[in-house]
Amino acid sequence: MSASVRVAVLDYGSGNVHSAVKALIAAGADARLTADRDEIMDADGLVVPGVGAFSAVMGALTASRGDELIERRLAGGRPVLGICVGMQVMFEHGVERGVDTVGLGEWPGAVTELDAPVLPHMGWNTVDAGHGTRLFAGLEDQRFYFVHSYAAQSWTMQVDPPFPEPVVTWATHGGEFVAAVENGPLCATQFHPEKSGDAGIRLLANWLDTVRAANL
Repeated sequence: MSASVRVAVLDYGSGNVHSAVKALIAAGADARLTADRDEIMDADGLVVPGVGAFSAVMGALTASRGDELIERRLAGGRPVLGICVGMQVMFEHGVERGVDTVGLGEWPGAVTELDAPVLPHMGWNTVDAGHGTRLFAGLEDQRFYFVHSYAAQSWTMQVDPPFPEPVVTWATHGGEFVAAVENGPLCATQFHPEKSGDAGIRLLANWLDTVRAANL
């Protein structure tokens, strides 16, 4: 069962980490907050939380060499889940208040300010789950909790066969933006599963199922 899935929540100085650990435990994981490199590499899954500015999160990740751990895990096909700004930094760069910061570059494109009459986008919103989603299985009509003013507003990644196309889930606030991505070992959500009640716990449980399958 899910209790056998060991999940490391990356401790690099970002916020909302304890609520993420609690939500993962509620979803059935053996989850713990850690900065230990061996524990992070040995875990079945790694969660990268993130709140605040893109540049601050990238600075904290690089200072702790968390960026290296993420890259090493993904290179080995080991599951990683990014949350909120932990998703945003997976893109090539982020532009906030005129500051252009290089991201981890796992996906092409930029994170930019939402074109909406009210910012931040704060509260519950529905999503348009991508075809073939595993994260949103059984959750297609649920709402999730968002707190952000920036997001990826386009998806340009090209994948050649035989590799499968990533599953991209969208939401709308002003215009469309990327709400979640499922791309091989790398998954991410712009919303906060740990603040999304039962739907968020179910989504994390769905992710744990993918982690378990990847570690068979």
